[in-house]
Amino acid sequence: MKISINRLKKYIAITESPEEIAALLTQSGLEVEGIDAFESIKGGLDGIVIGEVLTCEKHPDADKLSLTTVDIGQAEPSQIVCGAPNVAKGQKVLVATIGATLYPTEGDSFQIKKAKIRGQASEGMICAEDELGLGKSHAGIMVLDTDLPNGTPASRLIEVDQDHILEIGLTPNRADAASHLGVARDLKALLKKELCLDSVADLKIEANGPKISVEVENSIDCPRYAGVVLSDIKVGPSPQWLQNFLKSLDLEPINNVVDITNFILHDLGQPLHAFDADRISEGKIIVGKSPKGSVFKTLDEKERKLTGDELMIKDPTGGLCIAGVFGGVDSGVSDQTTSIFLESAYFSPDIIRKGAQHHGLKTDASFRFERGTDPNMPVYALKQAVKLLKEIAGAKVASEIIDLYPNPVEDFQIEVSYGHIDRLIGKKIPAAEVKRILESLEIQVTEESETGFTAIAKPYRVDVTREADVIEEILRIHGFEQVALSENLNTDYLAEHPVKDLNKLQFKLSQILAGQGYLEMITNSLTKSTYAEKSGFLNPDQSVKIFNKLSEDLDVMRQSLLYSGLEVLARNINRRQTDLKYFEFGTVYGKAESGYVESRKLALFLSGKKSAESWIEPAKSFAFADLYATVENILLILNIDLSEMSVIDNAPFEYGLQLKLGEKVLAEIGLVEEKSLKLAEVRQEVWYAELNWDLLCKKAAGLKKYQEISKFPEVRRDLSLVIDKAVSYDQVKKVALKAGGRLLQRIGVFDVYQGDKIDAGKKAYALSFHLQDQENTLTDKVIDKTMSKLIQAFENEVGALIRT
Repeated sequence: MKISINRLKKYIAITESPEEIAALLTQSGLEVEGIDAFESIKGGLDGIVIGEVLTCEKHPDADKLSLTTVDIGQAEPSQIVCGAPNVAKGQKVLVATIGATLYPTEGDSFQIKKAKIRGQASEGMICAEDELGLGKSHAGIMVLDTDLPNGTPASRLIEVDQDHILEIGLTPNRADAASHLGVARDLKALLKKELCLDSVADLKIEANGPKISVEVENSIDCPRYAGVVLSDIKVGPSPQWLQNFLKSLDLEPINNVVDITNFILHDLGQPLHAFDADRISEGKIIVGKSPKGSVFKTLDEKERKLTGDELMIKDPTGGLCIAGVFGGVDSGVSDQTTSIFLESAYFSPDIIRKGAQHHGLKTDASFRFERGTDPNMPVYALKQAVKLLKEIAGAKVASEIIDLYPNPVEDFQIEVSYGHIDRLIGKKIPAAEVKRILESLEIQVTEESETGFTAIAKPYRVDVTREADVIEEILRIHGFEQVALSENLNTDYLAEHPVKDLNKLQFKLSQILAGQGYLEMITNSLTKSTYAEKSGFLNPDQSVKIFNKLSEDLDVMRQSLLYSGLEVLARNINRRQTDLKYFEFGTVYGKAESGYVESRKLALFLSGKKSAESWIEPAKSFAFADLYATVENILLILNIDLSEMSVIDNAPFEYGLQLKLGEKVLAEIGLVEEKSLKLAEVRQEVWYAELNWDLLCKKAAGLKKYQEISKFPEVRRDLSLVIDKAVSYDQVKKVALKAGGRLLQRIGVFDVYQGDKIDAGKKAYALSFHLQDQENTLTDKVIDKTMSKLIQAFENEVGALIRT
């Protein structure tokens, strides 16, 4: 859950830093998992200044470029090459100076550097609004109407809203804190400061509008239902402050009416819903259940079959909304809406959870209703929303507030003993401090005596219903850290994180490799120095020599597992055992400034045929893909993600791949070169992989997490890309995964072409993209949008030509 520090300051006088606030909240049980800085314009327009175009001439070597000189408040004007069609002498413009980083509306950020464009120096960039993240227009540069001096920072002209956002890991019991008001209540107690709430006045009817009546069929499912009709609404964009607030919480602004309901939800914790009043049939709202099998079309344009157990907001002709969960497409607010019925209710948590779970819908509203909202909040939240709608959307009140609340929810009354407080906390807290803490949390203390009191908690505190709950409230505000541990406390067992057993990890991997047909070998750590001297990749000076050698062939410790393994292969091949799959866990040795070093490696060898000749199919030789698949499976088992992959053609490989984790080499895989094979007298192709076992063990992330197979269908789309031969598939894959986001499940290559049908130096990949949403069925609109992102990314980042 995201909380804005700026918004908290509207409720309570905060002088503490965001870090201090985060520490206080975490100590009190609202764990702050992170603090993010928010800027309404990313980058804060740092390095962007106001400039004036002094001269503007056609670029001598480009028809569509202009060569300008721009005064940016420096001693000398800056020469800037500009491609905008509307640039002209005398304009006031925004200039990104050298070193500034731009965050465009679409695409990645980039830094402005001094450059030469078609032979002419360019010292900065005259910016369009999309290049600064101010809008989407790229029709031309921004032309300013300002008297501010040249060189003035752009942030003086364009206000940048800055904030700090707390990411709170809200536990299920703290439904009361699922809003800015809820967090402010805790800060009130922690900081010993007063809470400031906006006052609201009774609403007066100002205009005529649709007449709406409300019927609640079951007050157990819906204990309270409130609403009001508003007319003369002008639906449009929200003001910048409201858009910035929503964006700071990672919410996308939609229109002023919807944005206000979202604001109230995150500010007060009370979900609201706005219906287009003209679309409510017969002017009647019914809160109840619909017949089993009824079909209801939600805002995401999906038709959902109802079970008959969901609570629905409906009119005499059918459903308008799954209560507390998701609105309907036919009754939502649109650009043509002029009158709305604004709903504010308190629903039973279990009925909302049942509907949300069945339809797989998790919304901000259902999140709060399922955990329990404040039954005393609906009318206050309604009035706050009306106040904003009048101010922002020109709304006029067209009805009295409808408030159906036949059986008010009672406060929780809890008997508390001072003796139990002292026993459970482990410390005696003065009665006056206990009372101060509880009353600062809006828990009333009554019927006080020497032995105890009665605590009255308001119904929004769904987690305070027992004596132990009240004591927990006292302790978390008093401070866990203020309770000293007794010297007499002891335990028979302290649980620790399980130690990573490297022997078990090796044994597990050995079993898996054996299951794939590999045989394990154990070779001598002593080898001959000739290998290092003639290999071309080992350093003879790094060889650890044996002082009392027994043989010239065993005079040094090995630096690699390659040659000892090749000797095993040679022995088998000489005895007509030519189809070989071997692996070895072994130690290699070398020298260091402080003495000697040793490290553990895992070696894999493939040579000969992968399958014997039969009447079904001819024999097939091992290939690079077979060895790479084994290495990939090892990384999958150990739950390791690679950071970099590159092609190598250096000894001892004819060609191959190098895999990295950060800056460290994790593995090298490839075809062993002829020179190394001759050194070990091997007379057939050998595929070899050497993995850094120490690094693998260090980075192994334990068991993988699995999830249920999605019930929503997977969609496949194909693309054909023509790219430079120098562009690797790994580069293409990285671009695709970044652009495809969470919907892209996997990528496949089903054809590669190089030939006379495409330009020289080019190759063509035919790729399949498998898309799937774990929570919804993909629509054509979403699929097309994702594929467009992929196409644009391929064109921009790897220079691909998309073939249809």
